[in-house]
Amino acid sequence: MFKKDLTAGAKSKVKSSVQRGIRAKVLETYPALEPHIDEIMPKKSQVDVVKLPDRVSLYVLDDRPLFYQHMDDPITPHLKIVHQYPHAFKTIRIDRGAIRFVLSGATLMVPGLTSPGGILPDKEEEAKPGDVVAVSAEGKEEVCLIGQLEMGTEEMKAKKKGVAMSAGHYLGDGLWKLDLS
Repeated sequence: MFKKDLTAGAKSKVKSSVQRGIRAKVLETYPALEPHIDEIMPKKSQVDVVKLPDRVSLYVLDDRPLFYQHMDDPITPHLKIVHQYPHAFKTIRIDRGAIRFVLSGATLMVPGLTSPGGILPDKEEEAKPGDVVAVSAEGKEEVCLIGQLEMGTEEMKAKKKGVAMSAGHYLGDGLWKLDLS
């Protein structure tokens, strides 16, 4: 989604009522962020929205990216937020062989998750199609990708092939390099 270098479009202030709505949506989607929401989006702060290409809205606080949203897709945290609070997001892991493809913007394929080195959650923590998940890499500490799943984790374990995630925000992409100052 953000393969090429991005240029920030118009930046505008978000009304306090809309800001409360964004905050509520974030907590509804990521309940584990509840103890940290005041650090991420303090109630009295001014959140701005930056328009990006392809109808993406990026919510920022003091030139620090927080979340982005593509049209009606779920609100998705920027990787810098995921790196600060990694425990707050459902996480799957790719094997070593998939790392270079993911970091070049390729579609995340199921074999990278089901082969040795890849980890999918247990039945109790199953992720469904449409869920936003963080993707860590075998042998690495930081999350390298976040995006919306196209296939549930149980279906991935059964089929062992297909597309897991076609677009997302990864380390080194245009959104990661975006200069908001």
